[in-house]
Amino acid sequence: MKKILVTGGAGFIGSHLVDKLVKRRYKVTIFDNLEPQVHPEGLPEYYNLKARFIRGDVRKRKQLKEVIADTDVVVHLSAAVGVGQSQYQIAKYVESNIQGTANLLDVLVNEKHRVKKLIVASSMSIYGEGLYECKKCGRVKPPLRDFSASTESSHFTGKKQSEGYWEPKCPHCSGILRPVPTPEDTPLVSNSIYAVSKKEQEEMSLLIGKTYGIPVTALRFFNVYGPRQSLSNPYTGVSAIFLSRLKNHNPPVIYEDGLQSRDFIWVGDIVDACILSMESEKADYQIFNVGSGRPISILEIANILIKLLGVKDVQPEVTYKFRKGDVRHCYADTSKIEKMLGFKPKVPLNEGLKNLVAWSKTAKAEDKFLKASSELKKRNLV
Repeated sequence: MKKILVTGGAGFIGSHLVDKLVKRRYKVTIFDNLEPQVHPEGLPEYYNLKARFIRGDVRKRKQLKEVIADTDVVVHLSAAVGVGQSQYQIAKYVESNIQGTANLLDVLVNEKHRVKKLIVASSMSIYGEGLYECKKCGRVKPPLRDFSASTESSHFTGKKQSEGYWEPKCPHCSGILRPVPTPEDTPLVSNSIYAVSKKEQEEMSLLIGKTYGIPVTALRFFNVYGPRQSLSNPYTGVSAIFLSRLKNHNPPVIYEDGLQSRDFIWVGDIVDACILSMESEKADYQIFNVGSGRPISILEIANILIKLLGVKDVQPEVTYKFRKGDVRHCYADTSKIEKMLGFKPKVPLNEGLKNLVAWSKTAKAEDKFLKASSELKKRNLV
């Protein structure tokens, strides 16, 4: 029986992965520091009792050395998560994500172990803007948008701008762009310290894996949603933040005009991609997008959640303000993981959101959005 180590295994994605691994009769060890921002009440009630739990921190090499010693496969999910927060808690994100991964790799290189595979959780955030198409110039990658020089910028006026104001322009001819699926070979333009740290996690792991013959797979997760995502953490996924607002009878707050799009994928589909990558040699030394391949606007997500919750007296609050570093459109080209591993998402968005809302009705939701938003404004990030 293979022994699997899941760093961050008590978290949102990690706990679902642990459940499925246990069900498939793997021997699983959870290594998690129970970060208070994510786990304010300590070890969560959904913790799988058939897994071994070790409270530890990837920033402490000695702890990693001890837990890796008798491990066959490592699934490295441990990370500080939050794009906005990473812009001012720089040391924390670098220490947790980059140094933590460095410790893991250092152990794999310099200590005795039997690890035969490493799966690393990367992120769509490392792309920055997704890929676009210009009628004149073809496929292009626009730079991150910057409204700081515009006297009419909405993040100063708070007023609705003309149609197309928020859209990136072609970097070659300034023409209109149409978003297209973003493949793995798209140039990376990280838009936050969080994105930089995920990029480094991915690149360090693949480099060391190839150098020392340890098969590594990097999975670039897009916008993951589902049960167990903290509804009291204002730096988590947008669907959870919206739910927290709505459960407290507050409007979901949306930046820009709400028509920016993302790619949402059910947590169970993410788990399937992890296990496929773990069990297939075809995944060795590969990078895969893990998304639905279908874009949807942030405003539409808010409206669907309002409808599913049956909230009649609350509407989304569209601010027409710009949050520094935000991208306009990015959704996954999933053809590589489909062809190589046979992966296809099983849960459509409407079904997944219904399941998420059903779970949320009994979940604790402390709305901390305004506090987080205030912090961003104070630091001139909005």
